[in-house]
Amino acid sequence: MIQKTGNEIKAIIFDMDGVIIDSCNLWKQAEYEVFSSVGVKLSDELCKVTENMTTSEVTRFWFERSPWQGKSLAEIEKAVIKRVAGLVEEEGKAIDGIGELIRELKLKGYKIGLATNSPSALIPVVLEKLALKHYFDAVSSAEHEPEGKPDPSVYLSVIKKLGMKPGNCVAVEDSLSGLLAAKKAGMKTIALTKDNTDFRDRAIIDYAITCYQEFDFSLLI
Repeated sequence: MIQKTGNEIKAIIFDMDGVIIDSCNLWKQAEYEVFSSVGVKLSDELCKVTENMTTSEVTRFWFERSPWQGKSLAEIEKAVIKRVAGLVEEEGKAIDGIGELIRELKLKGYKIGLATNSPSALIPVVLEKLALKHYFDAVSSAEHEPEGKPDPSVYLSVIKKLGMKPGNCVAVEDSLSGLLAAKKAGMKTIALTKDNTDFRDRAIIDYAITCYQEFDFSLLI
């Protein structure tokens, strides 16, 4: 459980993929289509390794294992992002309960932020598709940071944009790398586990929920 301290929670910062939008399969489809087009053979085992990387890291990961000819890494990365954006617009669905939660948070006066490893170009696509864009006070992509999560820099950027201190913010994450990034930034953490038993390091989790219907506002007081 989140411990009550002298730091009042004033802002909630959400991850994007898997936390706001159900996009895991959209990324898998886009990466399969684009990387297969240049001769890369993807495996489920290695795709699991790349799940929480930035798009540029994923592109380099596959290039180093199966170098292709004729297209630069930047061109392939751009093609993946474009395909994901198209799939979001066509098929994107919100994580159940996220819209209601964000609206209630705003009504209660909390600031809302977003910190993602996904490219910045996808942030407005996702938020507009889900009709949530106007609720967010600050957004940041690890694309513009030295490193993606588990490095804390993307969280620190959002916290700065919100005009907050880390102790006044809580992160909502669904991955170990995201939770670690939030902890390194000095934040409290809420793990959206979705019944996932793979959250091995409980030291980085202050509070765990399996769905947004379990969100307890008393923890933010």
